[in-house]
Amino acid sequence: MTPRRFIAPSAVLWLLLGAAYFLIPLIATLIFSLRSNQTGTCCTLENYGTIIHDPQFLKTIKTSFILSLETIFLTLVLLVPTVYWVHLKLPRLRSVIGFMALVPFVIPPIILVVGLLDVYKGTPTWFYAEPYGFLVAAYVILAFPYMYFSLDTGFRSIDVHTLTEASQSLGAHWTTTLVRVILPNIKSAALAGSFLTLAIVMGEFTIASLAVFDTFPIYIQYINQNKAYPAASVTLLAFAITWAAMVALLAAGRGRAPAAQGAR
Repeated sequence: MTPRRFIAPSAVLWLLLGAAYFLIPLIATLIFSLRSNQTGTCCTLENYGTIIHDPQFLKTIKTSFILSLETIFLTLVLLVPTVYWVHLKLPRLRSVIGFMALVPFVIPPIILVVGLLDVYKGTPTWFYAEPYGFLVAAYVILAFPYMYFSLDTGFRSIDVHTLTEASQSLGAHWTTTLVRVILPNIKSAALAGSFLTLAIVMGEFTIASLAVFDTFPIYIQYINQNKAYPAASVTLLAFAITWAAMVALLAAGRGRAPAAQGAR
């Protein structure tokens, strides 16, 4: 017979306190969002209808989501080969890159965007005057520390040298080794960095505001300043959409697992 496992009452208490800490503000926001914008009475979904049927809602959330995907893709393309090569051939550079990854924490976004606007002045219009160029470049810098430390942890948990030597002994090219051997083994770390990057881009306000681009956080700020009850609705919608996007990334990562195992 397997012994029964008992959960300590103190652990249950802390779990309930943690759940209350996160759920009570959401429940209060939900109740507030169900009030009528005209009479103030509960319960109605008119605030959600107002937000969903607003053309700016779909436009800005589409923009922010595309920016998130572009930032995740570009950050992975830049950092995965870099971190792999550092762990394989240049381990002494880990401390240098780790120090560089801390720089975005030190420089405030308001200073970063002013510097980037000056640095990228004179670049093509499609880059400087469009969010999918300028903002992606800025968001890659913001996501750099989160993605780097996630990938660095993932690479430290595997034997990079043994996997590389085994792959090359079978005749695999560097690209094949990286994509079909190394990447599946750091998938969890890459997904963790992607989750953090998605959350950063979907909630970033300062850079988009000073660069005069309409993104989802800008839209949320506009609603908060002009409409009380719809502001609670858009806040909950933003929370739900961000979590849905994270679940979709997780599902996509798990969906590639069987193929990666089959390739190995």
